[in-house]
Amino acid sequence: MEFIKKSYYYFFYKIYRSIEYTSELSGGSFLTSFKAGFVMIVLEIWVLMSLGAYYATYTKTAVELSISMPIIYIPLLIIIGFNYFTLDYKDTWKGYNAEFDRLPKNKNRLGSWIVFGIVLLIISNLVYSFYLMSQIDWSQYR
Repeated sequence: MEFIKKSYYYFFYKIYRSIEYTSELSGGSFLTSFKAGFVMIVLEIWVLMSLGAYYATYTKTAVELSISMPIIYIPLLIIIGFNYFTLDYKDTWKGYNAEFDRLPKNKNRLGSWIVFGIVLLIISNLVYSFYLMSQIDWSQYR
């Protein structure tokens, strides 16, 4: 369990550092922790969206969703609440960021590539799941 917790904080750390770096290049860093938290929430939502798209594709179930449906807003509230309590509440992430800053450069470089690969995997997974959904003739399943 400790490994998963540290991995989650390391993932946030790398997102935070990359946003901090790009913000400084483009004119100043402000609300960096908010931006990094937002990226984490978006990535988690994309994972759920791709799972939903795979479910719809493989069960051939046409699903029409809206934000007022509990299947949408309950997971959204859980994701936002989870991120708030793990990252923002009592600024727990700051201690982990300080710890990860002390890691050797080689480990941090490898970690950057791993996080980059995971982000690419999440994005490509979402695109592929939508591609699979587009290949089905949904008119016969309604």
